[in-house]
Amino acid sequence: MTAIPPAASTPPTPPPTPPAPPHALAEPTRRVGGRWVALFGAAWLGIWMAQLTPVQLLLPLQIDQRLAAEAGSTTPAWTDSVVAFGVISAIAGVFALIAFPVTGALSDRTTSRFGRRRPWIAGGTLLFAASLLLLGLQTELLGIGVFWTLAIIGFCILSSALTAAISDQVPVDQRGLVSAFISAPQAVGLILGVLLATLLFTGQLLGYAAMAVLLVLLVAPFCLFVPDARLHPGQRPPLTLRALVEGMWVSPREHPDFGFTLLSRILVNIGNALGTTLLLYFLMFGLNDPNAEDDLLVLIVIYTIFVVLASVVAGALSDRLRRRRVFVLAAAVLQALAALLLAFVPELTATMIGAALLGLGYGCFLSVDQALATQVLPDPASRGKDLGIMNIATAVPQAVAPLAGAAIVTLLGGFPMLFLVSALFGFAGALAVSRVRSVR
Repeated sequence: MTAIPPAASTPPTPPPTPPAPPHALAEPTRRVGGRWVALFGAAWLGIWMAQLTPVQLLLPLQIDQRLAAEAGSTTPAWTDSVVAFGVISAIAGVFALIAFPVTGALSDRTTSRFGRRRPWIAGGTLLFAASLLLLGLQTELLGIGVFWTLAIIGFCILSSALTAAISDQVPVDQRGLVSAFISAPQAVGLILGVLLATLLFTGQLLGYAAMAVLLVLLVAPFCLFVPDARLHPGQRPPLTLRALVEGMWVSPREHPDFGFTLLSRILVNIGNALGTTLLLYFLMFGLNDPNAEDDLLVLIVIYTIFVVLASVVAGALSDRLRRRRVFVLAAAVLQALAALLLAFVPELTATMIGAALLGLGYGCFLSVDQALATQVLPDPASRGKDLGIMNIATAVPQAVAPLAGAAIVTLLGGFPMLFLVSALFGFAGALAVSRVRSVR
């Protein structure tokens, strides 16, 4: 009898290979070119001009004029103006607190053929610009508050989506330099916007209209010419109210580096906002400077020069050294030292030195901290939402600082106490970032 050979053993079926992540969720490895960086920087220049020129000039003057009309006087008390400005800014800040993470989460889930971020960049730009135009027509505090709040919502939508483009498209070893093109345009946009609104586009309506038009012109090239990877519908996170709400919480116990980076950003930005928001009033009423407005422009120029230098140099150097934490820590300490100088040496020359130190610290912080934030995100599928949460720590302190600063000055001991509080927040921010462990 012929023996039946044993059946050949069937090799085990290998486990299915997990699908590769879609390009939209993949970690970027290809460096972006000069054209990408130039369009990115131009977009941020338009954003900062449209946001900071109203904060520093147009909005306070508009509120002053309204209060003067109500009082039948051309010189309303400065505390009344600051409180009204602070209330309007704080209300807008509450909406920013919601708009940043929610619109970031929605952009994470967008499957448009134009990409995840571009529809939100375009929509935010149009809302921001239209609100500024309508804000220029307002003569009542209620209308000013409504349309400034809508403008801030547009700003949040736009900046949340544009910030996420760094994590989406820029490799880690280039993020410090690219992030400098957020911070450097911030300083340039402030002084350029103020100059345009005071020298060329004078008047309330014309000033707001100029900022709106420049915003659209400078953001549009990035939106039109920079490709944005499309998210496949099968990879989209759940789009339900419960998923959105639950996603707003990032556990600091599970993601401690995200928590410490967020805490550091909150503390440093509160310190910076307290130290800068009432600078004009400090010159006028703290130093009794008869040329306060002219000297404020000098301080802005000094601050701008050092912000631009520090952001570009520190951002590029942090990429080369592959270190972020030490730069952010040093930046926070520099800002605290600048505030201490203003508190203990209240005179104009010291204020100019303080402006230089503050520019060095904040320029370094803005570029390197942004790069640091992109490296501690918990999940590539929620970059927009997580960076939206991070952006809260930048925008909200600026919104609440006028009201908080006015309270400190009037109730707790004048401008020296304001700058001491600013310094304490800076040192606390340095302590918080020192606890980050996953990024050098």
